[in-house]
Amino acid sequence: MRVLIAGVDGYLGWALAQYLTKRGHQIAGVDTYFRRDWVAEMGSQSATPIARMTERLQAYTENFGQTLLFRRGNLCDYNLCVDLLRAFKPEAIVHLAEMPSAPYSMIDVHHAVFTQTNNIIGTLNLIHAIRDIVPDAHLVKLGTMGEYGTPNIDIPEGFFEIEYRGRKDTLPFPRQAGSWYHQTKVHDSHNIMMACRIWGLRSTDIMQGVVYGTRIDEMGDDERLLTRFDYDQCFGTAINRFCAQAVVGLPITPYGKGHQKRGFLPMRDSMQCFTIAIENPPQRGECRVFNQFEEVYDITELANKVLKIAKESGIQAEIRNLVNPRQEKEEHYYNPDHKHLLNLGYKPTTDMEGELRIMFKDLLKYKSRIASRAHSLLPDIRWDGSREKCDYLK
Repeated sequence: MRVLIAGVDGYLGWALAQYLTKRGHQIAGVDTYFRRDWVAEMGSQSATPIARMTERLQAYTENFGQTLLFRRGNLCDYNLCVDLLRAFKPEAIVHLAEMPSAPYSMIDVHHAVFTQTNNIIGTLNLIHAIRDIVPDAHLVKLGTMGEYGTPNIDIPEGFFEIEYRGRKDTLPFPRQAGSWYHQTKVHDSHNIMMACRIWGLRSTDIMQGVVYGTRIDEMGDDERLLTRFDYDQCFGTAINRFCAQAVVGLPITPYGKGHQKRGFLPMRDSMQCFTIAIENPPQRGECRVFNQFEEVYDITELANKVLKIAKESGIQAEIRNLVNPRQEKEEHYYNPDHKHLLNLGYKPTTDMEGELRIMFKDLLKYKSRIASRAHSLLPDIRWDGSREKCDYLK
């Protein structure tokens, strides 16, 4: 299958290109390298060394015996979208090309406007180009479980049946975004639903949980094939950030009470789930939603898992909660469904501790790279618009 990955230089995109290639798919990619710039803006760098794209592409060809058709560009350029689709004629398009950070979107008005503009316009351009160039192609769009918020009821996969004043209907489940970034994902979901309804496009909207991990097996031993691993306050997800903190001797820092619940999955599971979605496309006119995660975990539970494996790895670590820079519930009900992928054959990796051991082995190798940017591990971006380092609660 011909698969176009938008955001191919990123954490998930570069890994997915390799995973799909191993399964026999032909890959093209587009990226602006914005992620590299955003992380540098935060005063940080990837823990794993990231080669220039020319070197990555050379390593890809040497290791997989194929050429990854790459173009540098921005989906906010509509002509680029049209040219890409005309040249490659993809059968599936995986859209990972958005600014993915809640804190980054909350820095100030300029970052909020950039986030909304970049994410929403890029997606609008892409769906219009799909309609006009490859209307039968399958759009696999990365959303986030954060679209739903933390309602005090179970969370279905995108849609639910509701009865109101004696009448029933199946409607989109309400979204309650908690940042300007999450709000862009909500807008994307609504725009894509409409495109499927009025144009007959086909799409899978992936409500993905928090991804963690340093590698997948397909990367082998060639360092040029490593994907990036961020740990700063904006682009380092919870488990990844916890591991990086432990490696450089800083406390592991849950926010607030630390009882926020979220869906998590290792990178290898993310790859498996994307592939299942790609290889099992929906019908024309169908906009389906997958809640994509392995299991729901309490943040403090995760911090303790990281602490345990850190000590096994010879690291003297501790947990210290920070003042929460976000506006969010710290104790809440959380019970999302995730049956669709399981029904299509998803086999979850349940060995989180094994995955953490791999992560610590990799991160200890690159400890000096994290230590040189350790200042970026503690948050100072607050949801009230201020910038002040968060204090420890105890």
